[in-house]
Amino acid sequence: MRRMRVHCVLAGLVMLLLVGRAHAADESSRPRNILFIAIDDLNHWVGHLGRHPQANTPSIDRLAAEGVSFTRSYCTAPACNPSRASLMSGMRPDTTGCYLNAHDWHPGIPEEQLLNSCLASAGYRVLGAGKIYHGAKDRGGHWDDYFDGGGETPPRHPSAPDDGVGGITFSPLDGEDEAMPDHRVVDWCLDRLQEKSDQPFFIACGLVKPHMPFSVPKKWFDMFPLESIQLPPWKEDDLEDVPPEGVKMAGAAGDHARILASGRWKEAVQAYLATSAFCDFQVGRLLEGLEKSGHADDTLVVLWTDHGWSLGEKSHWRKFALWEEPTRTVMVWKVPGLTPAGQRCGRTVDYLTIYPTLIDLQGLKRPGHLEGQSLAPLLADPTAAWREPAITTHGRGNHAVRTERWRYIRYADGGEELYDSEADPLEYVNLAAVPAHARLKEELAMLLPTADAPPLPQRGGASSGGGRKAQQKRRNPPQADR
Repeated sequence: MRRMRVHCVLAGLVMLLLVGRAHAADESSRPRNILFIAIDDLNHWVGHLGRHPQANTPSIDRLAAEGVSFTRSYCTAPACNPSRASLMSGMRPDTTGCYLNAHDWHPGIPEEQLLNSCLASAGYRVLGAGKIYHGAKDRGGHWDDYFDGGGETPPRHPSAPDDGVGGITFSPLDGEDEAMPDHRVVDWCLDRLQEKSDQPFFIACGLVKPHMPFSVPKKWFDMFPLESIQLPPWKEDDLEDVPPEGVKMAGAAGDHARILASGRWKEAVQAYLATSAFCDFQVGRLLEGLEKSGHADDTLVVLWTDHGWSLGEKSHWRKFALWEEPTRTVMVWKVPGLTPAGQRCGRTVDYLTIYPTLIDLQGLKRPGHLEGQSLAPLLADPTAAWREPAITTHGRGNHAVRTERWRYIRYADGGEELYDSEADPLEYVNLAAVPAHARLKEELAMLLPTADAPPLPQRGGASSGGGRKAQQKRRNPPQADR
């Protein structure tokens, strides 16, 4: 904890010096308000990151062009519930014991420590809509007002043959955007932007799409003609050098086998692209509303996606794994007076940074339980030095560490994977067994959590071990990536 505090102090000093930005030293020039945009299941298929050539996300790309986008941003857990619980609490899954969607985070995280509670205590008007925690009705901490989205989605379009393949569900809908819950969530947030108050606001807008089912009005599907769809890269033998626990996570005998047998892989990709485009349109509506509200010059905007998503890479679908596709996220910051326009930051960061960054930028006292560092120096100068890796956990004892060059995975049973992301960005070749990399593996392993809290009880009261706050300790990271 002392080391983290020292890092925080140093980060604050660096921010004060960078480019002489008076905003960091002058409380009156800080953005007064926060617009916090959370997106569910959107992977790095956005235009400005270039991972899929057909991604159509002009609104998110426009925000990136106006601020700083992180090209190596990762979740702390590749599942909705633990990722959001970690981000909103500022603590890792191995500290709280919230590892999986089934775990009830409430017994492991005091609600007064949550980000929204912290901001409420500091005098903010705290407003939320849609999915911020695991669901619109599974909310925690203090909210002055909250809207869950209300109502059902439109029915399946008559042209759709069925609702997908096995557990991978998708189909066009017979309706208009206005009938979608996400549209209503944005409407509600737009109304809140128009309200007058002496208090600064924190508006958390949680968009559910592109979470499954990949189902939005048919016009969005029509943007991506099926015959033109490009599949993600896939090697049939990709899992041959992956240890058993990784193969188990991939679930290739389930989702991917069924998709291949159905011949509908392109349809699933089309549906994901369509649903992502719909999501981007809602982001655009929100950002346009901010501009019209008169608050744009006085509002910090942060957009984040709760984890990645696989669509057949490594014979894997969904999140729930520790590779690049399920763990890489979209994170964009626009901070008036601080962020340069259109900059990409290639430093490797994870979502423990979001809470402390907001606290730092708002000039608030940092809560003692936070385990991450502020991104403020990187927001001012995206090329600034940064020593921390990204760490992702899926289930107790299963961890991945990501640096700017390497991904190292170690499972609870001792299985290992090592990928050189410069030479092998698609993670085809597991180098863990190569003797020449033994020293590198030791260094990367030093960055992993050393104490894994017992899992929290499952939702509904079933026990999965219980436990409360086993603080992780990590040794100093290597000076530079290899």
